[in-house]
Amino acid sequence: MEVKQETAHAPARPILWIVIPCYNEEEVLPVTAPCFLAQLLSMEEQGLISERSRILFVSDGSKDGTWEAIRSLSGSDPRYQGICLSRNRGHQNALAAGLMEARPHCDITVTADCDGQDDVSAMTEMVKEYLKGSEIVYGVRSGRSSDSWFKRVSAEGFYRLMKALGADVVFEHADFRLVSSRVLDHFADYGEVNLFLRGMFPLLGFPSSAVSYERRKREAGKSHYTFRRMLGLAADGITSLTVRPISMIAGLGIVFSLLGLVLTVWAIADVFLGNTVPGWASIVCIVSFMSGIQLISLGVIGQYVGKTYLEAKHRPRYIVSDRTDRPYRRIFLEERECEDRDETAGEETEGGQ
Repeated sequence: MEVKQETAHAPARPILWIVIPCYNEEEVLPVTAPCFLAQLLSMEEQGLISERSRILFVSDGSKDGTWEAIRSLSGSDPRYQGICLSRNRGHQNALAAGLMEARPHCDITVTADCDGQDDVSAMTEMVKEYLKGSEIVYGVRSGRSSDSWFKRVSAEGFYRLMKALGADVVFEHADFRLVSSRVLDHFADYGEVNLFLRGMFPLLGFPSSAVSYERRKREAGKSHYTFRRMLGLAADGITSLTVRPISMIAGLGIVFSLLGLVLTVWAIADVFLGNTVPGWASIVCIVSFMSGIQLISLGVIGQYVGKTYLEAKHRPRYIVSDRTDRPYRRIFLEERECEDRDETAGEETEGGQ
């Protein structure tokens, strides 16, 4: 049974591309790729999506056999597509590369991790939410039972810190989301190199909703998201979305300036009263504390200056060095051009009548 069109923006059976970034995932790909394909076929059978839907793997400069595995999958089934980046550009840039690659070919995209931790069955509810009118559908974790205590506490602290600093992020949402091609058209206008997608899509302001899912354990291999990478992502998120840390530094400077003024008056008064007592401990403590504050302040400001420097270069976010199915890409674009010409001809005929 085919789903009827429910909104003006949503085709009855939209073309879906599932975008999956991969970095050194040759162990997990043979396990999770069939799960993604099974979910795609299930949604096709339910009449939710078009049979022209695809799965796009993005090899983010992998050093192992990930790209060979993607090419093998593409050869086994045309629904599997793949692109290879010339070098490792990071998770966020790999996602952006996949989204921009899928954009001309699809009506909607769903981004998901390659490791199988995102519940693929939640994609069905995401598509239904899109058909009801949502242009962006966020996958929100219902719990973190699969995470370690440290990762659970640090992740929750990260989301709360982002909110406190004024960044508009969806709590417990990572990068498992549905985005329409109309949203991607506007996202393409955002030219910054330092990406933090989970904070950028809420900025676009399109109708959105959320679907909860249970986060699972990794199917195979080991996670490449180290503590250092998580800190880097947090820094990118804060510096990309808000300048409040600089405002906080300015406020801190005012507070300590007033405190220093009070201490200066107190010290002068003690001199006149003859109560001065020589002592190095208090001086050392104050100097050490203020030096620490100054270094932290310079570090935060340096983050913003460094990001400005990188943005000013206008270098590309990524370079696609190879694709698995160039003929399909050419044929698809030719089909789209023919459809556009037919629509234009139809409009001219109606105008002539």
